[in-house]
Amino acid sequence: QVQLVESGGGLVQPGGSLRLSCAASVSINTMGWYRQAFGKQRELVATITGGGITNYADSVKGRFSISRDNSKNTVYLQMDSLKPEDTAVYYCYARHFWRDYWGQGTQVTVSS
Repeated sequence: QVQLVESGGGLVQPGGSLRLSCAASVSINTMGWYRQAFGKQRELVATITGGGITNYADSVKGRFSISRDNSKNTVYLQMDSLKPEDTAVYYCYARHFWRDYWGQGTQVTVSS
């Protein structure tokens, strides 16, 4: 059973930055982040493979950066130039042996 523990959400003003972290209980190849705004479907934010190949949603390209520390089984999401429309619950994601796993979610609120 894979466990994902997230941290780093909070309240930030527009234009500000936040960094999310997600630690996995085992070594996992593909990890990433999804988000779900109130009343909307969950959507991809970014993913990263064990080899460092990344994929971003168009809405966050140039503002968000995903990275990982394989020695710690941890993935990070650096979010810069945050906008009110980035407000959502952010979920850590992992794909392990053809199964999808999700973290508990962390709230990110961008508001003045």
